[in-house]
Amino acid sequence: MNTLNGFSQHSGACVTQSPESRAVQDLQAKKTGQAARKGAGDSGVLTFGDTLSTGSSLNETSKLLPEEAKANMRIKSITPRPPRKPRLERAASLDEKNWRRWRRLRTSQESLTDPNETSSSNGSLQDTSLSPAVRGRAAPCDQCCEQSSLRSSPDASEGSSTEKSRGGTGDLGKRASEISSAFGGLLRGKAFSGSKPRLSQITPTRPLPPMELNVASYALRTTNRIDSDCVDYQRYSRRKFGRVSSSLSDTRLPGSGMVYDNCSTDSMKSSFSLLTPIRAKDVRNRSYLEGSLLANGALLGAEELSRYFPDRNIGIFVATWNMQGQKELPVNLDDFLLPMDPDYAQDMYVIGVQEGCPDRREWEIRLQETLGPHYVMLYSAAHGVLYMSVFIRRDLIWFCSEVEYATVTTRIVSQIKTKGALGICFTFFGTSFLFITSHFTSGDSKVNERKLDYNKTIQALALPKNVPDTNPYRSSSSDVTTRFDEVFWFGDFNFRLNKDRETVDSILKQNLGKDMSKLLEYDQLISEMSRGSIFKGFREADIHFRPSYKFDIGKDSYDTTSKQRTPSYTDRVIYRSRHKDDIHAVKYSSCPVIKTSDHRPVFALFRVKVRPGRDNIPLAAGLFDRELYLIGIKRRITRELKKRQEQKDQKSSSVCSIS
Repeated sequence: MNTLNGFSQHSGACVTQSPESRAVQDLQAKKTGQAARKGAGDSGVLTFGDTLSTGSSLNETSKLLPEEAKANMRIKSITPRPPRKPRLERAASLDEKNWRRWRRLRTSQESLTDPNETSSSNGSLQDTSLSPAVRGRAAPCDQCCEQSSLRSSPDASEGSSTEKSRGGTGDLGKRASEISSAFGGLLRGKAFSGSKPRLSQITPTRPLPPMELNVASYALRTTNRIDSDCVDYQRYSRRKFGRVSSSLSDTRLPGSGMVYDNCSTDSMKSSFSLLTPIRAKDVRNRSYLEGSLLANGALLGAEELSRYFPDRNIGIFVATWNMQGQKELPVNLDDFLLPMDPDYAQDMYVIGVQEGCPDRREWEIRLQETLGPHYVMLYSAAHGVLYMSVFIRRDLIWFCSEVEYATVTTRIVSQIKTKGALGICFTFFGTSFLFITSHFTSGDSKVNERKLDYNKTIQALALPKNVPDTNPYRSSSSDVTTRFDEVFWFGDFNFRLNKDRETVDSILKQNLGKDMSKLLEYDQLISEMSRGSIFKGFREADIHFRPSYKFDIGKDSYDTTSKQRTPSYTDRVIYRSRHKDDIHAVKYSSCPVIKTSDHRPVFALFRVKVRPGRDNIPLAAGLFDRELYLIGIKRRITRELKKRQEQKDQKSSSVCSIS
């Protein structure tokens, strides 16, 4: 009954016996001792290495006892205790939970590499297999454990004999052997691990998934996700700078969104800055006077170009407008500079003006006010009433060379330079640009004079001056347009339609839509370019807009004066490239909403391929017109405040009348 007492004490129930029941048990044990030893076999004594359940232990034991013992047994019930109250703790933040998780992961990784580690959880992963010698040494330990479990109760042998005297003695002995072997297997690790037992090896059925330390929420990952057009830069930066993708911009965990060298905390830097990290050795060795096309850390090299323009293409807005010398400027230039058709603004804006307004500075302020704080004026030049302004995105000014300009006068007799050409050139990364705005001789029949203006311009325009030619072997001293990679020529070329006014009006009254081929059949410029007598090597995008000249000021009707000038495409934008397919025309149109002149503004959008350059050119060093920038931004803010005030006054001044 000591065995029964052992079961009862372990299961939480207390069993007491009378002297009569103990005597009956002793007598029954003597009679069945021999049978019990025979049923036990060669295994010796029965050992319960593991704890049996409470219900099964009492039921099986009570079946083996006589009826007298069952009557005298008194089982004391135990009232279950209520569960403990949870201990109130401070809720851990997301960073603390992540830090604890990482520490546990780091500790487990260190334990795997430590041969002296004796932890029960980590040690089981170290021992991939047990040698036969170790298993042989572990067997005596099982026997010792079995014997010690019997020695803990003096009457264990007698109790076991009594239990096996009933019909289920064979099954109970078999079950006890299984439990003993199972518990002994768990204790085998103690035989060779020292003081701490180790669990048996657990082999996964399939490969474990890769572990990723990413505690950021889905919204945060979406916020810091790199756009699809920057995928090349993301892959490049990972390979070059050792960045690891992460969703946290401020973390102390090495390898999680950090750039580090030899795990040194002094060199860590957040990977979510849009600026590429610069190593100290690159800063020491970098020179802006000498460089190479693929030099590491070159300001105009392939690395910087790929970071800003992964596809090596930039957007350029080129516009021309003959203002007719009007003092009045349009109220709003948004429809002109920021058309709604393209979803995004361009990287560079170049605006040429012929017969510009008297106040040139006011015109530039209006341009800055319209483009806003994202753009700065890189350069501006004038030749009489010919104006040209170049605006560029604020973060791209560091990749421009010095800007140079030159002028050509085609009408020497005139005191006011109204006819001629103005050119501005610079190098962006490794691609050289030339922008020319011109105003050629007017007149329906003066085609030859306009050809002379063109020839004089390409010969007399002295550019470049200090900035080196990117490809001098393909340049010509007699043609300025051959000395640059990309050339844009725009202005009032004054080429007309070789048709009378009535015929042109009848064509315009037809429902042409965007098909202007009937009018372009009579265009002088297209005819001369097809012959190769002017603008050699230049191209023009397809024209799908109505003639830009000549309108009545403030109206949409063409000239109604006594002169009855024929509507014509006098304002044009053409382009040329050294390399085939470097320039792609995206849009070519006019702005009919601006009616302050007899000309309508004409603009074109281009996608231009840019190549990496060398650091051996004179750089602009971020130079721009800061004063103009501040004035334009103040104007923009003042305009917004004034507009809001007008809307507020309009709402407050409404009167409700009751009839």
